Amino acid sequence: MTHDYDVAIVGAGLAGLSAARQLSIHGVTCRVIDSADSVGGRVRSDHIDGFTLDRGFQLYNPAYPEAARVLDHEALRLHALVRGMNIVREDRNRRRVIHLADPRTVRNWHLSALSKTAGTILGKARFAAYARTAATLHGRQFDSRPDEPAQVALARAGIDATLIDEVLAPFLTGVFLEPHLMTSRRFMDAVLASFVKGSPSLPAAGMQAIPDQLHHALPEQTVQLSTAAQSVGSEYVDTEDGRIHARVVIVATDAPSAAPLVPDAHVKAAGNSVTTWYHAVPTAQLPQPLAAGRAALTVDPHHRGPLINTVPLSYAVPDYAPSGWVLVSSSALGTDSNAESQVRTHLSWLYGTDTSSWQFVAHYPIAYALPSMRPPLRIDPPRSFEPVIMAGDHTATASIQGAMVSGRRAADEALDRLGVRRADDRRLVS
Repeated sequence: MTHDYDVAIVGAGLAGLSAARQLSIHGVTCRVIDSADSVGGRVRSDHIDGFTLDRGFQLYNPAYPEAARVLDHEALRLHALVRGMNIVREDRNRRRVIHLADPRTVRNWHLSALSKTAGTILGKARFAAYARTAATLHGRQFDSRPDEPAQVALARAGIDATLIDEVLAPFLTGVFLEPHLMTSRRFMDAVLASFVKGSPSLPAAGMQAIPDQLHHALPEQTVQLSTAAQSVGSEYVDTEDGRIHARVVIVATDAPSAAPLVPDAHVKAAGNSVTTWYHAVPTAQLPQPLAAGRAALTVDPHHRGPLINTVPLSYAVPDYAPSGWVLVSSSALGTDSNAESQVRTHLSWLYGTDTSSWQFVAHYPIAYALPSMRPPLRIDPPRSFEPVIMAGDHTATASIQGAMVSGRRAADEALDRLGVRRADDRRLVS
Protein backbone atom coordinates (compact mmCIF):
# COMPACT_ATOMS: atom_id res chain seq x y z
CA MET A 1 0.00 0.00 0.00
CA THR A 2 1.20 3.52 -0.80
CA HIS A 3 0.92 5.86 2.17
CA ASP A 4 0.20 9.56 1.76
CA TYR A 5 1.84 10.39 5.09
CA ASP A 6 3.75 8.69 7.86
CA VAL A 7 1.10 9.74 10.41
CA ALA A 8 -2.49 10.99 10.11
CA ILE A 9 -3.87 12.91 13.10
CA VAL A 10 -7.57 13.50 13.69
CA GLY A 11 -8.06 16.66 15.74
CA ALA A 12 -6.28 20.03 15.61
CA GLY A 13 -6.66 20.85 19.28
CA LEU A 14 -3.74 21.11 21.68
CA ALA A 15 -3.19 17.34 21.71
CA GLY A 16 -3.19 16.94 17.93
CA LEU A 17 -0.99 19.99 17.36
CA SER A 18 1.46 18.87 20.06
CA ALA A 19 1.67 15.45 18.42
CA ALA A 20 2.28 17.03 15.02
CA ARG A 21 5.00 19.24 16.47
CA GLN A 22 6.85 16.29 17.99
CA LEU A 23 6.58 14.28 14.77
CA SER A 24 7.74 17.18 12.60
CA ILE A 25 10.79 17.73 14.80
CA HIS A 26 11.83 14.15 14.02
CA GLY A 27 11.31 14.55 10.28
CA VAL A 28 8.10 12.55 10.11
CA THR A 29 5.45 13.63 7.61
CA CYS A 30 1.97 14.06 9.03
CA ARG A 31 -1.44 15.41 8.15
CA VAL A 32 -3.74 16.90 10.79
CA ILE A 33 -7.44 17.16 9.97
CA ASP A 34 -10.21 18.86 11.90
CA SER A 35 -13.88 19.55 11.22
CA ALA A 36 -13.63 23.09 12.64
CA ASP A 37 -12.69 26.21 10.70
CA SER A 38 -9.71 26.99 12.94
CA VAL A 39 -7.23 25.17 15.14
CA GLY A 40 -7.58 24.97 18.91
CA GLY A 41 -10.34 22.49 19.67
CA ARG A 42 -11.89 23.74 22.90
CA VAL A 43 -9.22 26.45 23.24
CA ARG A 44 -10.64 29.12 20.94
CA SER A 45 -11.14 32.88 21.09
CA ASP A 46 -13.41 35.29 19.27
CA HIS A 47 -12.86 39.01 18.69
CA ILE A 48 -16.07 41.04 18.75
CA ASP A 49 -16.22 44.87 18.68
CA GLY A 50 -12.77 45.17 20.21
CA PHE A 51 -13.37 42.57 22.94
CA THR A 52 -11.47 39.29 23.16
CA LEU A 53 -13.78 36.46 24.20
CA ASP A 54 -12.39 33.06 25.06
CA ARG A 55 -14.86 30.27 24.43
CA GLY A 56 -15.30 29.39 28.06
CA PHE A 57 -13.37 30.75 31.03
CA GLN A 58 -9.91 29.28 30.61
CA LEU A 59 -6.54 30.14 32.11
CA TYR A 60 -3.00 29.16 31.30
CA ASN A 61 -0.47 28.39 34.02
CA PRO A 62 3.13 29.05 32.94
CA ALA A 63 4.23 26.46 35.51
CA TYR A 64 2.85 23.63 33.37
CA PRO A 65 6.12 21.80 32.64
CA GLU A 66 5.23 20.39 29.20
CA ALA A 67 3.74 23.66 27.99
CA ALA A 68 6.67 25.67 29.37
CA ARG A 69 9.05 23.39 27.49
CA VAL A 70 7.22 23.84 24.19
CA LEU A 71 5.68 27.33 24.15
CA ASP A 72 7.30 30.74 23.77
CA HIS A 73 5.95 32.53 26.83
CA GLU A 74 7.47 35.87 25.84
CA ALA A 75 5.65 35.78 22.49
CA LEU A 76 2.36 34.97 24.25
CA ARG A 77 2.68 38.15 26.36
CA LEU A 78 1.15 36.54 29.42
CA HIS A 79 -0.76 38.60 31.98
CA ALA A 80 -1.31 37.06 35.42
CA LEU A 81 -4.58 37.25 37.30
CA VAL A 82 -4.51 38.09 41.00
CA ARG A 83 -3.35 35.18 43.13
CA GLY A 84 -6.37 35.33 45.36
CA MET A 85 -10.13 35.23 45.62
CA ASN A 86 -13.01 37.36 46.89
CA ILE A 87 -15.68 35.48 48.83
CA VAL A 88 -19.02 37.28 48.98
CA ARG A 89 -21.31 36.20 51.79
CA GLU A 90 -24.20 37.55 53.83
CA ASP A 91 -23.41 38.48 57.42
CA ARG A 92 -26.23 39.85 59.61
CA ASN A 93 -28.27 40.76 56.53
CA ARG A 94 -25.36 42.67 55.06
CA ARG A 95 -23.10 41.88 52.12
CA ARG A 96 -19.59 41.11 53.25
CA VAL A 97 -16.49 40.42 51.18
CA ILE A 98 -13.63 38.29 52.47
CA HIS A 99 -10.37 38.71 50.56
CA LEU A 100 -8.15 35.63 50.45
CA ALA A 101 -4.79 35.69 48.73
CA ASP A 102 -1.45 33.98 48.47
CA PRO A 103 0.52 35.38 51.44
CA ARG A 104 3.73 35.04 49.40
CA THR A 105 2.58 37.91 47.19
CA VAL A 106 3.52 41.36 48.51
CA ARG A 107 0.54 43.61 49.37
CA ASN A 108 -1.88 40.89 48.34
CA TRP A 109 -3.40 39.88 51.66
CA HIS A 110 -6.16 41.38 53.77
CA LEU A 111 -7.12 41.17 57.46
CA SER A 112 -10.48 39.68 56.48
CA ALA A 113 -8.56 36.51 55.56
CA LEU A 114 -8.19 35.86 59.29
CA SER A 115 -11.97 35.61 59.71
CA LYS A 116 -13.21 32.31 61.12
CA THR A 117 -16.09 32.46 58.64
CA ALA A 118 -13.52 31.42 56.02
CA GLY A 119 -12.12 28.57 58.12
CA THR A 120 -9.87 28.24 61.12
CA ILE A 121 -6.25 29.36 61.16
CA LEU A 122 -5.25 25.73 61.81
CA GLY A 123 -7.30 24.57 58.84
CA LYS A 124 -5.66 27.15 56.60
CA ALA A 125 -2.23 26.08 57.80
CA ARG A 126 -3.07 22.44 57.12
CA PHE A 127 -4.29 23.26 53.63
CA ALA A 128 -1.12 25.24 52.93
CA ALA A 129 0.92 22.23 54.06
CA TYR A 130 -1.17 19.93 51.86
CA ALA A 131 -0.62 22.15 48.81
CA ARG A 132 3.11 22.45 49.49
CA THR A 133 3.39 18.67 49.68
CA ALA A 134 1.51 18.30 46.39
CA ALA A 135 3.98 20.72 44.80
CA THR A 136 6.86 18.36 45.64
CA LEU A 137 5.34 15.43 43.73
CA HIS A 138 6.52 14.40 40.28
CA GLY A 139 5.35 11.89 37.67
CA ARG A 140 4.33 8.56 39.17
CA GLN A 141 4.46 10.00 42.70
CA PHE A 142 0.96 11.40 42.10
CA ASP A 143 -0.25 7.84 41.44
CA SER A 144 1.49 6.47 44.52
CA ARG A 145 -0.93 8.23 46.88
CA PRO A 146 -4.25 6.45 47.50
CA ASP A 147 -6.96 7.85 45.26
CA GLU A 148 -10.26 9.10 46.63
CA PRO A 149 -12.62 12.03 46.05
CA ALA A 150 -11.04 15.42 46.65
CA GLN A 151 -13.60 16.20 49.38
CA VAL A 152 -12.54 13.11 51.33
CA ALA A 153 -8.83 13.79 50.90
CA LEU A 154 -9.17 17.35 52.21
CA ALA A 155 -11.16 16.25 55.24
CA ARG A 156 -8.68 13.44 55.91
CA ALA A 157 -5.90 16.06 55.91
CA GLY A 158 -7.59 17.74 58.89
CA ILE A 159 -8.95 20.74 56.96
CA ASP A 160 -12.08 22.01 58.69
CA ALA A 161 -15.47 21.84 57.03
CA THR A 162 -15.89 25.63 57.01
CA LEU A 163 -12.74 26.15 54.97
CA ILE A 164 -13.78 23.39 52.56
CA ASP A 165 -17.35 24.63 52.14
CA GLU A 166 -16.72 28.40 52.14
CA VAL A 167 -13.41 28.57 50.26
CA LEU A 168 -12.07 25.42 48.64
CA ALA A 169 -15.29 24.05 47.18
CA PRO A 170 -16.31 27.37 45.54
CA PHE A 171 -12.82 27.76 44.09
CA LEU A 172 -12.33 24.17 42.92
CA THR A 173 -15.83 24.01 41.44
CA GLY A 174 -14.59 26.50 38.87
CA VAL A 175 -11.59 24.29 38.15
CA PHE A 176 -13.30 20.89 38.04
CA LEU A 177 -16.73 22.10 36.83
CA GLU A 178 -18.46 19.86 39.34
CA PRO A 179 -19.78 21.17 42.68
CA HIS A 180 -19.33 18.26 45.08
CA LEU A 181 -15.53 17.74 44.95
CA MET A 182 -15.97 14.18 43.74
CA THR A 183 -13.02 14.68 41.39
CA SER A 184 -9.95 12.49 41.96
CA ARG A 185 -7.59 13.77 44.64
CA ARG A 186 -4.74 12.87 42.26
CA PHE A 187 -5.99 15.44 39.78
CA MET A 188 -6.58 17.93 42.61
CA ASP A 189 -3.00 17.39 43.77
CA ALA A 190 -1.68 18.11 40.25
CA VAL A 191 -3.83 21.26 40.07
CA LEU A 192 -2.68 22.51 43.48
CA ALA A 193 0.94 21.85 42.52
CA SER A 194 0.56 24.06 39.46
CA PHE A 195 -1.01 26.86 41.54
CA VAL A 196 1.82 26.74 44.05
CA LYS A 197 4.42 26.96 41.29
CA GLY A 198 2.81 29.47 38.91
CA SER A 199 0.21 32.19 38.47
CA PRO A 200 -2.80 31.51 36.21
CA SER A 201 -2.49 33.87 33.27
CA LEU A 202 -3.93 34.86 29.91
CA PRO A 203 -2.15 35.64 26.63
CA ALA A 204 -2.67 39.21 25.48
CA ALA A 205 -4.33 38.03 22.25
CA GLY A 206 -6.59 35.48 23.94
CA MET A 207 -6.27 31.79 24.72
CA GLN A 208 -6.28 30.89 21.03
CA ALA A 209 -2.77 32.35 20.85
CA ILE A 210 -1.60 29.04 22.37
CA PRO A 211 -2.84 26.66 19.64
CA ASP A 212 -2.01 29.30 17.01
CA GLN A 213 1.61 29.27 18.18
CA LEU A 214 1.75 25.48 17.90
CA HIS A 215 0.14 25.65 14.46
CA HIS A 216 2.55 28.26 13.12
CA ALA A 217 5.51 26.11 14.17
CA LEU A 218 4.40 23.28 11.85
CA PRO A 219 5.41 22.89 8.19
CA GLU A 220 3.01 24.62 5.83
CA GLN A 221 -0.13 22.72 4.83
CA THR A 222 0.24 20.24 7.69
CA VAL A 223 -3.24 21.11 8.98
CA GLN A 224 -6.38 20.62 6.88
CA LEU A 225 -9.44 22.33 8.39
CA SER A 226 -13.17 21.99 7.71
CA THR A 227 -12.59 18.28 7.12
CA ALA A 228 -14.45 15.79 9.30
CA ALA A 229 -13.20 12.27 9.94
CA GLN A 230 -15.90 9.72 9.17
CA SER A 231 -14.04 6.57 10.17
CA VAL A 232 -10.52 5.48 11.01
CA GLY A 233 -8.40 2.35 10.85
CA SER A 234 -4.86 1.40 11.72
CA GLU A 235 -3.60 2.85 8.41
CA TYR A 236 -6.30 5.18 7.11
CA VAL A 237 -8.69 8.01 7.87
CA ASP A 238 -11.84 8.35 5.78
CA THR A 239 -13.10 11.88 5.27
CA GLU A 240 -15.79 13.48 3.16
CA ASP A 241 -13.01 14.37 0.71
CA GLY A 242 -11.70 10.82 0.44
CA ARG A 243 -9.34 8.45 2.21
CA ILE A 244 -6.02 9.47 3.76
CA HIS A 245 -3.50 6.63 3.91
CA ALA A 246 -0.92 6.73 6.68
CA ARG A 247 1.40 4.26 8.34
CA VAL A 248 0.11 5.31 11.79
CA VAL A 249 -3.14 6.99 12.86
CA ILE A 250 -3.61 9.15 15.97
CA VAL A 251 -7.09 10.17 17.17
CA ALA A 252 -6.60 13.36 19.21
CA THR A 253 -10.17 14.62 19.58
CA ASP A 254 -12.26 15.10 22.69
CA ALA A 255 -13.80 11.97 24.15
CA PRO A 256 -17.34 12.33 22.66
CA SER A 257 -15.82 12.66 19.18
CA ALA A 258 -13.32 9.84 19.69
CA ALA A 259 -15.83 7.29 21.01
CA PRO A 260 -17.65 6.63 17.68
CA LEU A 261 -14.41 6.71 15.70
CA VAL A 262 -12.71 4.08 17.86
CA PRO A 263 -15.56 2.08 19.45
CA ASP A 264 -13.30 -0.78 20.52
CA ALA A 265 -11.27 1.59 22.73
CA HIS A 266 -14.25 2.01 25.11
CA VAL A 267 -13.58 5.73 25.51
CA LYS A 268 -15.09 7.24 28.65
CA ALA A 269 -17.04 10.17 27.23
CA ALA A 270 -18.36 11.56 30.54
CA GLY A 271 -17.67 15.26 30.86
CA ASN A 272 -18.63 18.43 32.70
CA SER A 273 -20.47 21.37 31.14
CA VAL A 274 -20.32 25.12 31.66
CA THR A 275 -21.72 28.36 30.25
CA THR A 276 -19.52 31.44 30.23
CA TRP A 277 -21.11 34.89 30.00
CA TYR A 278 -19.42 38.11 28.95
CA HIS A 279 -20.58 41.60 29.90
CA ALA A 280 -19.00 44.94 29.03
CA VAL A 281 -19.10 47.88 31.43
CA PRO A 282 -18.09 51.47 30.61
CA THR A 283 -15.67 52.58 33.32
CA ALA A 284 -17.45 55.93 33.44
CA GLN A 285 -20.59 54.18 34.72
CA LEU A 286 -18.82 52.56 37.66
CA PRO A 287 -18.98 54.47 40.95
CA GLN A 288 -15.86 52.53 41.93
CA PRO A 289 -13.76 49.86 40.17
CA LEU A 290 -15.08 46.29 40.29
CA ALA A 291 -13.34 44.02 42.80
CA ALA A 292 -11.22 47.01 43.90
CA GLY A 293 -9.80 47.24 40.38
CA ARG A 294 -8.14 43.82 40.54
CA ALA A 295 -8.64 40.77 38.32
CA ALA A 296 -9.49 38.61 41.30
CA LEU A 297 -11.86 35.67 41.13
CA THR A 298 -15.11 36.37 43.00
CA VAL A 299 -17.30 33.53 44.30
CA ASP A 300 -20.50 33.03 46.27
CA PRO A 301 -20.30 30.01 48.59
CA HIS A 302 -24.02 30.26 49.41
CA HIS A 303 -25.21 30.04 45.78
CA ARG A 304 -27.53 33.05 45.65
CA GLY A 305 -27.55 32.73 41.86
CA PRO A 306 -26.32 30.55 39.00
CA LEU A 307 -22.70 31.74 38.83
CA ILE A 308 -19.79 29.73 40.19
CA ASN A 309 -17.33 32.58 39.65
CA THR A 310 -16.77 35.91 37.95
CA VAL A 311 -13.72 38.04 37.20
CA PRO A 312 -13.10 41.43 35.52
CA LEU A 313 -10.62 40.06 33.01
CA SER A 314 -9.51 43.30 31.41
CA TYR A 315 -8.04 44.55 34.68
CA ALA A 316 -5.40 41.86 34.16
CA VAL A 317 -5.31 41.93 30.35
CA PRO A 318 -6.11 45.41 29.02
CA ASP A 319 -6.04 44.07 25.44
CA TYR A 320 -9.22 42.09 26.18
CA ALA A 321 -11.35 45.27 26.06
CA PRO A 322 -11.33 48.64 24.26
CA SER A 323 -10.13 51.64 26.22
CA GLY A 324 -12.74 52.86 28.69
CA TRP A 325 -14.40 49.47 29.09
CA VAL A 326 -14.17 46.57 31.55
CA LEU A 327 -14.81 43.04 30.28
CA VAL A 328 -16.38 40.78 32.89
CA SER A 329 -16.30 36.99 32.48
CA SER A 330 -18.72 34.88 34.53
CA SER A 331 -19.37 31.15 34.50
CA ALA A 332 -22.24 28.87 35.52
CA LEU A 333 -22.42 25.09 35.56
CA GLY A 334 -24.55 23.54 32.85
CA THR A 335 -25.72 24.95 29.53
CA ASP A 336 -28.79 27.05 30.40
CA SER A 337 -28.76 29.82 27.81
CA ASN A 338 -31.92 31.47 29.15
CA ALA A 339 -30.51 32.64 32.48
CA GLU A 340 -29.06 36.03 31.50
CA SER A 341 -31.40 37.97 33.79
CA GLN A 342 -30.49 35.68 36.69
CA VAL A 343 -26.82 36.06 35.84
CA ARG A 344 -27.15 39.85 35.84
CA THR A 345 -28.90 39.79 39.24
CA HIS A 346 -26.23 37.54 40.69
CA LEU A 347 -23.48 39.81 39.33
CA SER A 348 -25.12 42.74 41.13
CA TRP A 349 -24.77 40.88 44.43
CA LEU A 350 -21.25 39.66 43.74
CA TYR A 351 -19.88 43.09 42.82
CA GLY A 352 -22.14 45.17 45.02
CA THR A 353 -23.26 47.45 42.20
CA ASP A 354 -26.13 48.00 39.78
CA THR A 355 -25.67 45.86 36.66
CA SER A 356 -28.85 46.79 34.79
CA SER A 357 -26.93 48.93 32.30
CA TRP A 358 -24.14 46.41 31.69
CA GLN A 359 -23.95 45.42 28.06
CA PHE A 360 -24.33 41.74 27.24
CA VAL A 361 -21.61 40.78 24.74
CA ALA A 362 -21.86 37.00 24.26
CA HIS A 363 -22.24 33.68 26.02
CA TYR A 364 -20.80 30.25 25.32
CA PRO A 365 -22.69 27.14 26.47
CA ILE A 366 -20.20 24.27 26.29
CA ALA A 367 -21.70 20.82 26.79
CA TYR A 368 -18.31 19.10 27.02
CA ALA A 369 -15.95 21.59 28.59
CA LEU A 370 -13.79 19.13 30.54
CA PRO A 371 -13.59 15.36 30.82
CA SER A 372 -14.70 13.98 34.15
CA MET A 373 -11.73 13.20 36.41
CA ARG A 374 -13.40 10.99 39.01
CA PRO A 375 -11.40 8.31 40.82
CA PRO A 376 -9.79 5.95 40.20
CA LEU A 377 -7.49 8.03 38.01
CA ARG A 378 -3.96 7.55 36.76
CA ILE A 379 -2.06 10.81 36.43
CA ASP A 380 0.81 9.10 34.59
CA PRO A 381 -0.98 6.58 32.32
CA PRO A 382 0.83 4.01 30.18
CA ARG A 383 1.07 4.75 26.46
CA SER A 384 -1.57 3.28 24.18
CA PHE A 385 -0.76 0.16 22.20
CA GLU A 386 -4.09 0.02 20.39
CA PRO A 387 -4.04 -0.16 16.56
CA VAL A 388 -5.12 3.50 16.59
CA ILE A 389 -3.22 5.68 19.06
CA MET A 390 -5.36 7.83 21.34
CA ALA A 391 -4.54 11.32 22.59
CA GLY A 392 -6.44 14.15 24.26
CA ASP A 393 -6.92 15.41 27.81
CA HIS A 394 -9.40 12.59 28.46
CA THR A 395 -6.43 10.18 28.22
CA ALA A 396 -4.39 12.21 30.72
CA THR A 397 -5.72 15.09 32.84
CA ALA A 398 -8.33 17.76 32.15
CA SER A 399 -5.85 20.56 31.53
CA ILE A 400 -3.71 22.24 28.90
CA GLN A 401 -0.79 20.35 30.40
CA GLY A 402 -2.64 17.05 30.07
CA ALA A 403 -3.64 17.69 26.45
CA MET A 404 -0.11 18.64 25.39
CA VAL A 405 1.53 15.75 27.25
CA SER A 406 -0.93 13.30 25.71
CA GLY A 407 -0.13 14.61 22.23
CA ARG A 408 3.60 14.32 22.73
CA ARG A 409 3.24 10.80 24.16
CA ALA A 410 1.08 9.74 21.24
CA ALA A 411 3.71 11.09 18.85
CA ASP A 412 6.44 9.21 20.73
CA GLU A 413 4.43 6.00 20.37
CA ALA A 414 4.03 6.70 16.65
CA LEU A 415 7.79 7.27 16.33
CA ASP A 416 8.39 3.91 18.01
CA ARG A 417 6.06 2.19 15.56
CA LEU A 418 7.82 3.89 12.67
CA GLY A 419 11.22 2.85 13.98
CA VAL A 420 12.41 6.42 14.49
CA ARG A 421 14.99 6.68 17.26
CA ARG A 422 14.60 9.50 19.77
CA ALA A 423 15.70 10.60 23.22
CA ASP A 424 13.23 9.39 25.82
CA ASP A 425 14.16 10.83 29.17
CA ARG A 426 11.14 13.02 29.93
CA ARG A 427 8.91 12.31 32.90
CA LEU A 428 6.37 15.13 32.93
CA VAL A 429 3.13 15.25 34.88
CA SER A 430 0.07 15.06 32.69
